[in-house]
Amino acid sequence: MYRILIADDEGIMVESLKEIILRQFPQNVEIAVAKTGRTAIEQAETFHPDIVFMDIQMPGINGIAAIREIRSFNTSCLFYVISAYDKFDYAQDAISLGVEKYIMKPVSRSLIIQTVTDAMQKVDRLREKRSDQLKIQEKLETIIPVVENGFVTGMLLSDDMQDEEYYRNLLEITEKDAYVEVIQFGTEDPSGGLLSPVESRVKAQDNYMQIRSVIKSFQRCIIGPVMSDRIVLVVPHEDETVTYDERIEAINNMRSLLQRLSQMLSMRVRAGIGRICRFADLRMSYMEAVNALRDSRARVVHIEDISAHGIYEDDYPIELERDAFTALSRGDVPAVREKVNLFCDWMIRHDPEDLDSMRLKALEIVLRSEHEAFNAGSVNYAFDYRKDYLTQVNALQSAEKIRSWFVDNMTAITGSIHNQAEEKDESTVSRACKFIQENFRRELSLDDVSKEVNVSPYYFSKLFKEEIGENFIDYLTSLRIQNAKELLRRPVLSIREAGLQSGYADPNYFSRIFKKQTGMTPREYREQNL
Repeated sequence: MYRILIADDEGIMVESLKEIILRQFPQNVEIAVAKTGRTAIEQAETFHPDIVFMDIQMPGINGIAAIREIRSFNTSCLFYVISAYDKFDYAQDAISLGVEKYIMKPVSRSLIIQTVTDAMQKVDRLREKRSDQLKIQEKLETIIPVVENGFVTGMLLSDDMQDEEYYRNLLEITEKDAYVEVIQFGTEDPSGGLLSPVESRVKAQDNYMQIRSVIKSFQRCIIGPVMSDRIVLVVPHEDETVTYDERIEAINNMRSLLQRLSQMLSMRVRAGIGRICRFADLRMSYMEAVNALRDSRARVVHIEDISAHGIYEDDYPIELERDAFTALSRGDVPAVREKVNLFCDWMIRHDPEDLDSMRLKALEIVLRSEHEAFNAGSVNYAFDYRKDYLTQVNALQSAEKIRSWFVDNMTAITGSIHNQAEEKDESTVSRACKFIQENFRRELSLDDVSKEVNVSPYYFSKLFKEEIGENFIDYLTSLRIQNAKELLRRPVLSIREAGLQSGYADPNYFSRIFKKQTGMTPREYREQNL
């Protein structure tokens, strides 16, 4: 079926064209008519014609203007101008708008039939081309997830991803840098982290294509497969660095995405975000994102917001070793001692006589732990500060002595991370408090303070509450009201001036907050304290 719109202000012309076309193509066409340019545009919006016969001289909007407007929302229809005016300007305008043919009145029956026949053939070719494009797109929609899965899986499992350039070309990635986001699904545990029961993993796997669609609607990224309870995203980035504002934007965008996914899947969803790096180094960003994910103080955690970063993964025993490094990154000394002892139990059960492997494994994990502590800023590096390690380890002549050396060193390293994290958190909050105390008299928001200390607002809010015992607004309000009290004891200042100098530009709002905090209005307080 072909939809044909005839637009002409001459009723006889409209009826003649309509009669010729319907008689010649009775089963193939659906015809709509219009006698003004405005009506032609309105018909085109609802009728969606394949072919348009347009007169130029019509009341109101002329044919050329009508074609231009219709072309703006219907790029595929074919236009044929029918006019009694043989003017060069009209013909030139028609050509510029992609009109198929400029036909002069009067028009013969044979010319109309031939024109419609040619137009139908061209519509068929356009439809076939569009169909082929849709088929290609459909195939790409099937292939692209496989390609993206291959890229992400290769990036995680390969130390030297030789196919990087191939994938980048295939996925049309022009950027040289990127960062990794890791989304985790599950149910919340009492500590604020996520548990991942089997049903959560199955649900995420069953809804993978819907999850992909939602993620793609929020950001341009490469999406990996569901791996256990996680999905890994690679986000290309134009620059080598991410500004504070870009970081906050990424966190906010991820929060919105997680909310959508949580509603869709009816489960808890969290995310960690790693630092930007070259594509060849994405594994590092992935490890940072996983480490950030372990921090339960916020739904979305960027690695820049926390003290420690880095993760250790090995072949076996993977879960126990992961647990040990998770506890290490949190500075949890008792948990590290427990996990290391369990790891030593496994080594002894595995082969109680293989002391060399035990020594090597203990030394390997201690060195990796020190590397993580170095990345956290908990220890400094010196070329010779570990020169006695080999001598110490080789002198351990029993499994229990290896255990003792292993536990003691891991305890010391974890303790340094714990102390450094406390100092950093205290330093961050202390700097924030100092900034608030110096600036509470002006308009001040949580975003202003968190930007000053280079921590995202959501993470800073949790950190501040943990350290101070009250949220940012309560702390700021307390400072302002305390300052207002001191100023109200000075009779030389008006109540309005006392409010202004305490950060309240609106006197009425100042009065409401003051009464809420003290139980009396500023005026009542002044009268009692002068």
